[in-house]
Amino acid sequence: MKQGIPGEIIIKGPQIMKGYYKKPEETAAVLREGWLYPGDIGFFDEDGYLTIVDRKKDMIIASGYNIYPREIDEILFDHPKILDACAIGVPDSYRGETVKAFIVVKPGETLTEEEVSQWGKEKLAAYKVPKMIEFVDALPKSAIGKILRREVKEMDKRKREGKEPKK
Repeated sequence: MKQGIPGEIIIKGPQIMKGYYKKPEETAAVLREGWLYPGDIGFFDEDGYLTIVDRKKDMIIASGYNIYPREIDEILFDHPKILDACAIGVPDSYRGETVKAFIVVKPGETLTEEEVSQWGKEKLAAYKVPKMIEFVDALPKSAIGKILRREVKEMDKRKREGKEPKK
């Protein structure tokens, strides 16, 4: 992995697991020729420290660009009117995928799609700016308060397939 360039993290060594108990398919998916593929994307900084930037399965590929949703989330979190945010990739007939952001506005605040787009345009490369924005009352979270991106993706998919009423 080149310094400063994100790439897939793979690990090899005596401390790596032998596999998942009684799950050969899952083991084959993450262990190949002694290498562990945990599904993380990261980069090495100038001091040799590894920074994990996102999960490979969460990466959005739009018009050939690799977009890490966590980067978009962090920019949106910095907006003074946004309480929570979660970016995902959704199917797009032209780009392959496009960025969609789910936004929870802070209590007592109002926010428009245009304001969110403008914020993104000021802070992100053009191809990373969410093309779709949906305001929601809350985002699904784990017991420790982490936003569950997988559940957000499932919720969006159900809406697109007409299996969940749109608000």
